[in-house]
Amino acid sequence: METVTPQEAFEMVKAGEAYGIDVRETDEWAAGHFEMFTLNPLSTFDDSALPTDRPIIFICRSGNRSGKVCSRVEPTGLTAFNMHGGMLAWQAAGLPMSASHGAPQIS
Repeated sequence: METVTPQEAFEMVKAGEAYGIDVRETDEWAAGHFEMFTLNPLSTFDDSALPTDRPIIFICRSGNRSGKVCSRVEPTGLTAFNMHGGMLAWQAAGLPMSASHGAPQIS
């Protein structure tokens, strides 16, 4: 499974070179996310909602759940990356985040 750093993920998604799909749950998303990512929680993961025209970068809290999704998606022929360190690493890198209420905080 190929991985990307949070900075690489940010640059790729911002440039339109890849999609970012966050597989955390709704409450985790509300606590802090990057606005250019799309939510598709692992508990209700919808394979049919995956884009097929660009690579996909899967994101979760620490990289474990997104790694599971990458393993599930790779056999379909889609290009998938796991973001190393998840949103914890994203937050530590100081990359942009927003939250539904208050300041973004990944815990």
